[in-house]
Amino acid sequence: MIKITAPYTHIAVFGLGITGVEAVRALRAGGVKVTAWDDDEKKCKVAADLGAVIQELIPMPEGVEALVLSPGVPLTHPAPHKVVTVAEEASIPIIGDMELFQIARTSFPAPSQVIAITGTNGKSTTAALTAHLLAESGMNVELGGNIGQSVLALSPAEENTIYVLELSSYQIDLSPRFSPDIAVLLNLSPDHLDRHGSMQGYIQAKWQMFENLLPGSTAIIGIDGSDEINLAEIAETNDAIVSVRISGQAEKSAKVFCQDGWLCDQEGPIVDLSCIATLQGAHNGQNAAAAYVAALSAGAARDDVIRAFASFQGLAHRMQPVGEIISEDCEVLFVNDSKATNAEASAHALATYEKIYWIAGGISKEGGIDRLSPYFDRIACAYLIGTASEVFSNTLSDTPHVVSETLDKALPQAVKDALAAGGGVVLFSPACASFDQFENFEKRGAAFCELVNEQISRLGAVA
Repeated sequence: MIKITAPYTHIAVFGLGITGVEAVRALRAGGVKVTAWDDDEKKCKVAADLGAVIQELIPMPEGVEALVLSPGVPLTHPAPHKVVTVAEEASIPIIGDMELFQIARTSFPAPSQVIAITGTNGKSTTAALTAHLLAESGMNVELGGNIGQSVLALSPAEENTIYVLELSSYQIDLSPRFSPDIAVLLNLSPDHLDRHGSMQGYIQAKWQMFENLLPGSTAIIGIDGSDEINLAEIAETNDAIVSVRISGQAEKSAKVFCQDGWLCDQEGPIVDLSCIATLQGAHNGQNAAAAYVAALSAGAARDDVIRAFASFQGLAHRMQPVGEIISEDCEVLFVNDSKATNAEASAHALATYEKIYWIAGGISKEGGIDRLSPYFDRIACAYLIGTASEVFSNTLSDTPHVVSETLDKALPQAVKDALAAGGGVVLFSPACASFDQFENFEKRGAAFCELVNEQISRLGAVA
């Protein structure tokens, strides 16, 4: 755990989920007075056990020097939470856990590096892959942020610790001074616009940490979209930093790119990604390029990094093969892509497979699945669940589909249809948020895996 001491003596924490509780823990460990609040009494009890004073923050308690806001609490859009307004009226800075980490880092007893990875899609895979490449290269790595452990739950830096952090736009929004050594921007597509007000607001939230880069830092930017190219050009005007373009396509203006299934640099092919089961799909080319450059930028040896790719185990819920039904004349593959919470993410899965029995739906993001129309001819049938079912049904009017309503109804029908047609891929890639029927995408994916196992057991097939 990372302790937070100076410059604060009294901090307020609003929102006591994982991030908020770890902030309380870190602040109390450093001797800082904490006043905390959450509408959930059980969460307040956890904070109280850590030594926090439990008190509503409207009005703001006397002596509070900063407000630590959990990422899920609206800062600006669709409207600032009332606690935000109260803090702003009192001229109290509003920060997040990444800002506390930035403060703590100045007092670490040993040198460290920070690799911060953001973007709309691919953040978790890229962060996990980067950490894997570094660890397999013999380096001391701590992985956290929006993946795994909260950043403040990580260990304080030992000699040459490298922190690999996944950051959401919400976290960056609350970290006005956060400055990594290596900043990675993978891609940008419309997402979380309800929280940022517009696409430009969303882009600015992502870009904030790049504006904070110190001389000698590295900016790694995916250039597979026009907005990203514009940002790469902006970064390249800063002569004090190293700016590296990467691409998941055969883009020769990039320093590292993908071509014919190979990760390549300007000297030629590096790694055959088509042979690595956990890095299938064109989108993983971009993830691999970013991780490769980040690992080298952090000091890993090139040969060690290349060798480490083959042992990457991947992440659950990201185009994860979870079982098969195999017979003499039929093969059905089940793929759990529950992390696909928007159309852009689902596009990667739809582009990877053919003869797809697609289970999709939940709470739709802006634009729905309109942009997925180029892949509709790959879909044998779609099975729609959740609140997006009606809208998705209209979009899929010329594609075979069924409104199944729930996952436990959709999967058996998809299996039945795939078997009757001689096989295919049952793909669970919702293109939606999960919150209408599930607590989060992890529980949604786990439910899919459980249902798949039931189907496999019932049919006596192999997993």
